[in-house]
Parts: sequence; C-alpha cells; structure tokens
Amino acid sequence: MPPSSDERIVIENAAIATVDAADNEYTRGHVVIAGNRIESVGEGPAPQWLQGVVRRINAEGHLVTPGLVNTHHHFYQWITRGLAQDNILFDWLVALYPTWARIDDRLVHAAAQGSTAALLKSGCTTASDHHYVFPKDGGDILGAEIEAVAELGMRFTALRGSMDRSKKDGGLPPDHAVEQTEEILIASEAAVDRYHDASFDSMLQIAIAPCSPFSVSTELMREAALLARRKGVRLHTHGSETAEEEQFCKELFGMGPTDYFESTGWLGEDVWMAHCVHMNDSDIAKFAETGTGVAHCPSSNARLAAGIARVPDMLAAGVPVGLGVDGTASNESGELGTELRNALLINRLHGRPDALTGRKALRLGTMGGARVLGRQNEIGSIEVGKLADLALWKIDGVMHSSIADPVAALTLGALPPLTLLLVNGRPVVENGLLTTVNEDRIAKAAADAAKELASRT
Repeated sequence: MPPSSDERIVIENAAIATVDAADNEYTRGHVVIAGNRIESVGEGPAPQWLQGVVRRINAEGHLVTPGLVNTHHHFYQWITRGLAQDNILFDWLVALYPTWARIDDRLVHAAAQGSTAALLKSGCTTASDHHYVFPKDGGDILGAEIEAVAELGMRFTALRGSMDRSKKDGGLPPDHAVEQTEEILIASEAAVDRYHDASFDSMLQIAIAPCSPFSVSTELMREAALLARRKGVRLHTHGSETAEEEQFCKELFGMGPTDYFESTGWLGEDVWMAHCVHMNDSDIAKFAETGTGVAHCPSSNARLAAGIARVPDMLAAGVPVGLGVDGTASNESGELGTELRNALLINRLHGRPDALTGRKALRLGTMGGARVLGRQNEIGSIEVGKLADLALWKIDGVMHSSIADPVAALTLGALPPLTLLLVNGRPVVENGLLTTVNEDRIAKAAADAAKELASRT
C-alpha cells in the first residue's frame, strides 16, 4: 500500500532537474511528497503551511532527479555473468542457451533479486524485464520474478516472453528450450489476467514479448500482436540488434527486420523494440510515423560488438527512445545509472560533440523510458500530481564537488552515491543500501544459484 496522503516528505535546498516539458531546473529548490504523489516542486524552501510532515530532508549538496526507467532487461542472466566474454550476439546466444534452458523458478527468484538490487542501487525506480525461457519443468518462473521484485519495492513491467522457433525450425535456441505456439498464447493471456494492473499508480504491469525474429515463428508474432491489443497491453521484442540478424531476416522472410515487423502488425504506439542498432533512414521514418519505441542499450551493444544505434537521428525524427541495461550476461554491471554516461559518450563517437547532451541523456533515462513504457503521465518527471519516484544523488563529495553543473555530475562524472531513492513515496534505498531486503542475503542466494545452474550444465 502507498503511504497515506496525509503524510508528507519534504526535500529542500537541493539542485533539481525536473525533466518536465520545459526542462525546468532549480538551483536550490524543494520537492514535497504527499503520500505517493508529488505535491509541490519549485525554487526556494517548501511552503510553510505544510501539515503532517513525517520527514524533512536538508538536501544541500544533492541533485534530485526523477527515478530512472529501465526499458529492457533479462533478470535471469544475473546468475550467468562473465561467460562467453568475447562473442558476437549469435555465438554468445548459442553458447549460453544450453545453460539458460536449465533454469527454474527458484533460481530465477535469486537472479531477479540480484538484478533488481543493482537497478535500485543505481537510481532505477521502474524496470521492465523480458523473460522468454520457460523450461517445461521450471515451475512458476514469471510468478517467481514478480514476487522477487515486489519484495524489493521496484515498480515493474513484467514481459511474458517466449520462443517457439528452435534449431529444427531454422532458429537459434535448442529444441528443448522452446514452447509450443498455442501454449505460449494461453500462458501470455493468463499472465495478463492474473497480474496486469492498469491503474495510475500501478506497481505491476504485463506486456507480451516474443523474443526475436530468429527465435519466434511468424504465426506467434501475428497472434501475439492480436492478443496484446485485445487485452490492452503493450508489445515488446528484440529488433535490428546486429548485422547478422538483418541477414537472417532477409534470408528467411525476404525483407529486413523493420519491414518484417510491419508485415506482422508490430509497429505502433503500443510497441517498443530493444536495441535497433542497424536501422536505415526508412526504418527510422517508419518508427517515427507509427510511434514505435526503442530501448537503447549502449553497454550491451558495445559488449557484444553489435554497433552504435542512431539515437540522435531517432530523436530528431521523433522516435520515442528510452535506456535499457539489457541482460547482465552482456552488461555485467547491471546498473542503469551508468547507462546515462555510456549513452552520452557512445553516441558522440561518430564525431558529433552535440549528438547527445547530458540533459538529453537524462531525459532518455527518465521521460524517454516512461514514454516507451506508456507511463509518461505517471512517472519520468518531477511534476505536481505525478508519482513520487525520485532519486537524491550526493554530488558534494570528493568525486563530484568540483563539477560546475549538477546534471553533468550525474551524466559525465562517476555515478554519484545515492542518498535516497523513493518508489511510490516509500524509501527503497537509503545511503546507498537497500531498505527492504538484506543485501548479503541477496548476494549469497545469487552466488549459490549461479553455482547450482553451472553444475546442471
């Protein structure tokens, strides 16, 4: 339950980057939270008439931002980090699929808590997770990860993923790692019926997410789109991640990934794709025209040598773009906060110093992600009436005190210490530590799960 609306938290004397439509910033401002909503934000001290203040924070030397929004992840990969370190995507997948095919709900719970902990401790308040591996004897895997995230207190979009195209059908996954098309559709609809909460302050939503063109049949792509729209939920998949994927689509379907997605009903404002590295001008135009979103995963793309997504061109065209960590088997840090800096730097490698500014990177990680998840009216900026998902970054320490611009301290400097992270008005991180679950317990459970999974392989 959210805090009572009669209870207020006051944050004062902070630099504030609201990331609202006007990019309002305050050099020494305040934020007032009433229950789980933002009640006031502005320059100077908080209003003096406030009643029911349960906590007043002097945030001198801090930057307040919206909580970060993660638009693409694979939580289960927390227990397969550090493997296949020097492979491109297809070889990396072939190397790891046999291990992933042996997971179960107990191991996924441990992995999901490790992934969620890393996200929270790096300033992330909302995340989507794309889980697509459901071994027949794996138990209730989706339920296990939903339970794991709820225990830590993060706002969550669980993506009911799937694969039905195995090696025998011309795909990459081993035969025992895929499901049948009909059972996928039944399970996906059941997940929506059981878990999806469409309310304004929802802590849990469901999206339908077949894995990728090289692991999913055309029938599943089409039927999944019809199902999602009938149920009123969003759609997600991987798209245009590598040159090899583009070649795969041309050989199998006679067209590139974007044209294939268009042919199966997979472009629209209710759709977002992970990666989108290999997009031509026509692809970008189609995404812009249809409002199809992109989850930009700079660190993972670099780890797998996939290339550099054309994010500045996408933004110029009006494509919705957010940031993603991607799975921690291809981004071992698991942090979203560091993706702000990585996105900024990587997108300047083509020789354009203004290709992505610090404030644009912050917008990608906040309002950009909120828009991609369809929650831009609820989260992603610090505005009156929005949900109280906020990060309080300490920028007066030795690593940041001499950086002239508070936003640059976050987006160009080292990731600042996190003094406070609020989700739905509740503290989930205090002084860099989780408030909800013992971190040592999470670490041990994840290490044990990684060893057990390795032994199964």
